[in-house]
Amino acid sequence: MNARSDSASTSRTRGRPPVPKERIVATALKIVDEDGADALSLRVLAQRLDSSTATLYRHFSNRAELINQVIDHTFGSVPVQADELRGLGWEEACRAMATWMFENLRSHPNVAPLLLAQVPTGPNALALREVALQVLLDAGFSPSVAIRCYATLARFVLGFAIQLNGEDPEDAALAEVYGKSGENSLAATAAVAAFVPVPLDEEFRFGLDLLLTGLAQQRSRHEP
Repeated sequence: MNARSDSASTSRTRGRPPVPKERIVATALKIVDEDGADALSLRVLAQRLDSSTATLYRHFSNRAELINQVIDHTFGSVPVQADELRGLGWEEACRAMATWMFENLRSHPNVAPLLLAQVPTGPNALALREVALQVLLDAGFSPSVAIRCYATLARFVLGFAIQLNGEDPEDAALAEVYGKSGENSLAATAAVAAFVPVPLDEEFRFGLDLLLTGLAQQRSRHEP
């Protein structure tokens, strides 16, 4: 390589310093939090980092891979301790994991819609799934029932998390609809109008209790 080539190579290296992967993912999550998932592109992310898309392609082959890393970053905030969870018993362990995930997605409500289109496959997501399945298997659930229990819990959490962005407007509209029920001779609806809207947190806890009760019944049916 001649002196001119050496000089050009050194110039390129110095012009765009490497960006740590952790910073890239954290910045991408911030964009999703602030502006929604549709606002996240490699071009926008590069501009926010004062870098180039070429730098990002060293870490991610495409936007889908970046999205997967953003999702996994949020899973990494869930305080999963396998030994601690197993000591709680399967019902309380499942309750703890479901609640942790819901609260975590509350902190990043724009991430929840991403989970509709992409199955989490990052290391943090896989670790959480592994712990949940092991807790269920240790409790005596058969493998076929354990995976159904986990999938049902995961979809339950996601279903509530999806509502986090529209929680307040929906509550206001719902209260108005129920409040006018007496005018339309809807007696049953009018009877419950005073208890509407039910706070989303309360609905989540109530539904989780029902779900865990149902899973306990399912387990008892498969006991030897």
